[in-house]
Amino acid sequence: MHIPHTNSHDVLIAGAGPVGLLLACELRLAGCSVLVLEQANDPHNPLKELPFGLRGLSVPSIESLDRRDLLRPIEERAVSRSSPASAHWMQQTRRPAGHFAGIQFFHDQIDNTQWSHRLPGAVSSVAADMASIEAVLAARAETSGVEILRGCGVESIEQSERGVTVFAGGQEFQGQWLVGCDGGRSTVRKAAGIGFSGTDPEFTGYSAQVRLADPGVLKPGRHYTATGMYIYSAPGTIGMVDFDGGAFHRTDPITREHIEAVLRKISGTEVAVAELEFATTWTDRAFQATAYKKGRVLLAGDAAHVHSPLGGQGLNLGLGDAMNLGWKIAATIRGTAPEDLLDSYERERHPEGARILDWSRAQVALMRPSPSSRALEAIIRDLLQTRDGATYFAGRVWGVESRYDLGDAHPLVGRSAPNFELIDGTRLNLHLRTGHGLLLDFDGCESLNSVAAHWGDRIRYLAIEVKDRLGLSALLIRPDGVIAWASDSACCEIDAANSASKWFGKPLSTPP
Repeated sequence: MHIPHTNSHDVLIAGAGPVGLLLACELRLAGCSVLVLEQANDPHNPLKELPFGLRGLSVPSIESLDRRDLLRPIEERAVSRSSPASAHWMQQTRRPAGHFAGIQFFHDQIDNTQWSHRLPGAVSSVAADMASIEAVLAARAETSGVEILRGCGVESIEQSERGVTVFAGGQEFQGQWLVGCDGGRSTVRKAAGIGFSGTDPEFTGYSAQVRLADPGVLKPGRHYTATGMYIYSAPGTIGMVDFDGGAFHRTDPITREHIEAVLRKISGTEVAVAELEFATTWTDRAFQATAYKKGRVLLAGDAAHVHSPLGGQGLNLGLGDAMNLGWKIAATIRGTAPEDLLDSYERERHPEGARILDWSRAQVALMRPSPSSRALEAIIRDLLQTRDGATYFAGRVWGVESRYDLGDAHPLVGRSAPNFELIDGTRLNLHLRTGHGLLLDFDGCESLNSVAAHWGDRIRYLAIEVKDRLGLSALLIRPDGVIAWASDSACCEIDAANSASKWFGKPLSTPP
């Protein structure tokens, strides 16, 4: 669908990466007009392709994408572009479930029964390359009517009480809200005067594709050494960590000679790099925005938080930001949001970001080339060989234990809604495709139907039995798939109505 270009939109988004694109899709689903401004002319980048672009999607990300019918096309495109070499776990006798600072744990070690808030059965996992994720999200965004302007990065902004003016690519754009999804060096964050604080880097990381004069010199796999760490996948995929305080990151051109020198230093071999195809650097800098909202400007993704790519948590953290924020901006624009709904974005997402930054810092501590870190590594390896240890790490890495503090003691409130199997053969996620709230009633209580009706199409009502209700009678699910209220007893219409008011604003008529 082609939407004629206009300079005024409900929401302006800086950045057409996965976070900005998913946010745009969420806003269009809610009927908002959206313009995405992207600095790069071309979305293609070798670092988004395999093998460097491979990302593991967390459980919350998988569930969110499935609720919007985006998971299937991402999986199909990723599989069509994959190769046996990119799925390294296929070459092992046990299937890795994740890692902590490179120390693997495996699916056969994990006790799923410890997660009583989830449905029984194995937790699914999905890996996809960044290029596939972006391509699918961009196609959905454009089909739904999102306008994407590439080669048009934000240069400056001006705020007023009623909106934001953005200057980009020699043009002027107007929006009620501006969301910065423009990366760790975010122009939007700086222009809005939002602070960025955290810990400085300890290392320079390298990702490189090379041709070695003798590929047999290096042993495949991940190796800790007295000077750092390196990963080698034959014939020429290299990852390295040089504990230089981040001194080389974005300071000088990356040459063949430099890659060879660092690789020799870290590996302790006389390896010769015959040709450098491409390389990039990164660090373990861990910074977070001091605020996620200032005036009419909000931040999401790397613009709000940066950390090392260890464990691949950054993409999932950003996708979580987008899902949390989209429906809240839309409700605010419609005038149906409770007074502090948009403020809840920072209350919920800032702690999630802080947890991931600390998770990243802990991995860096384990990787340092020191006797104390090697001793700690041995202890973590032993812990990960236990069932409880592997289950704990899986819960953190997969995001299974993620939960917002919504002020309700019920163990399911604040968690991602289970994908219940309904008695009619469908799954719950199918009923969340429209982006509305959902009041799910397992007991067929007529008074709950009446509660939902008072909010019109903001809340849809579904009375149906499921194969495993986890002891529940009813639950209210937000548009982002998070459980806002849950009850273990039948017909708690007053509690349901109070929760609906908290998250969906004033009803169209007075509830019971």
